[in-house]
Amino acid sequence: MSTPSKKAIIIGSGIAGLASAARLASRGYDVHVFEKNDFFGGKLALHVQDGYAFDMGPSIFTQPFVLEDLFNFCGKKFSDYFRYQNLSVNTHNFFNDGTVIHAYKGKEKFVAEIREKLQIDTSRLESYLLEAERMYNDIGKIFLDEHIHDLQTWTTARIPKALKSLKWQYLLKSMHDYHQQKLQHPKLVQMFDRFATYNGSNPFEAPAMLSMIAHLEMNDGAYYPEGGMISIPNAVYKLCNDLGVQFHFNSKVERIILEGNKATGIVTNGKEHRCDIVVTNSDVFYSYYDLLQDKEKGSSIGKMERSTSAMIFYWGINKEYKQLGLHNLFFSDDYKEEFDHICKHKKPYEDATIYINITSKMEPQHAPAGCENWFVFVNKPAIVEANEDKVTAEIRKHTIAKLSRLLGEDITPHIATEHTLTPTSIQSRTNSYLGALYGTASNNKMAAFKRHSNVSSQYKGLYFAGGSVHPGGGIPLCLRSAKLAVDKILTA
Repeated sequence: MSTPSKKAIIIGSGIAGLASAARLASRGYDVHVFEKNDFFGGKLALHVQDGYAFDMGPSIFTQPFVLEDLFNFCGKKFSDYFRYQNLSVNTHNFFNDGTVIHAYKGKEKFVAEIREKLQIDTSRLESYLLEAERMYNDIGKIFLDEHIHDLQTWTTARIPKALKSLKWQYLLKSMHDYHQQKLQHPKLVQMFDRFATYNGSNPFEAPAMLSMIAHLEMNDGAYYPEGGMISIPNAVYKLCNDLGVQFHFNSKVERIILEGNKATGIVTNGKEHRCDIVVTNSDVFYSYYDLLQDKEKGSSIGKMERSTSAMIFYWGINKEYKQLGLHNLFFSDDYKEEFDHICKHKKPYEDATIYINITSKMEPQHAPAGCENWFVFVNKPAIVEANEDKVTAEIRKHTIAKLSRLLGEDITPHIATEHTLTPTSIQSRTNSYLGALYGTASNNKMAAFKRHSNVSSQYKGLYFAGGSVHPGGGIPLCLRSAKLAVDKILTA
């Protein structure tokens, strides 16, 4: 008689939950995914309205090898599930004085663009990009790919090289101060300060160590998944189904069953489901506060500084704007003042930086002929406000005014259809506490260590994956969190 498979329950079908499910199923686990919504993918969802298709969440795709690693681990051919292409331009960058800078893929072309548009000596920029690459390879990979909460991680042969590469300024300087020292030109500093927002942090407080994030886009480059970002969860969901994972939608998990110091199952819709392993892809705050009913631990996590949230407008535009590309940034004149408004929860900043993603530039079928699908993103504090409708209307007004000015015409008549996502609706849809997009902020040099581990130190059989735990938010990091959690399961 064959030995029965161990049963694993995954709470939530965000990209980390899907990746955890696939990895465990490929190793013979009987895997069941419980999802409170009627769709999978978490923040990586699709919204279709009046002939326009919008990717709802993350929109910049980097490090495709992390996704490919998942399929290789599961013994499947990556290209059978997913295809992507290189981008020649990472972002189109617009400034209030009319300067437009194209962040070309490839250091040589980007450096040439900066030299032409800003009329500066680019040797500092070239040096910065090389240092960002070294910092990522020597130090960053340890924090992203290893179990940094385990003592043995810090006794491996990689650590001496990392320590040799570590400079005091990476920890003691803010990202902004470091960029001012290294890059000097205010527009260049602002372009690179933006990378702090990749994990919802403030460049004027986050440590200079985070400048390595620039390497991922400026050295390695950005990519486009064919079909849009929704193709990422679609591919992993298909992988899960091919591996025999069972999905239970409209099944909100009410609590994790504990027997002594071991997680032995979950309760959903009033029914118990027993298992050997529980992996929670839910926000770590809710995992403790609600699912484990540990109010003290949950409250402690809840008091940690949240990452930023966002106000997102999904606008169907009945016109084409040739000067825009797939990824577009409209910067503020005063980034410091902008982040003061965000971090101190002041009223909406009139000149806020705006990001617009337009996938119809790559896939014309995502909008009616002659039209564009605009994903319009403005950073906002992670806070659920009683007057959110009023705040939304104010941000919308400022956003339209700024874009109209920089694009040379009133865009209001061209907004043919509209949908909005706020911190409140982000929290409701994805269980992200206060709508924070990346869990806790990284505005502290010890932030990486303060992120929750992928394995519970309190309960056997309980593991954590997703953007609110180690190593952090964003698609590549969420995929890594699933890998780290499953690694712990398989080696337990």
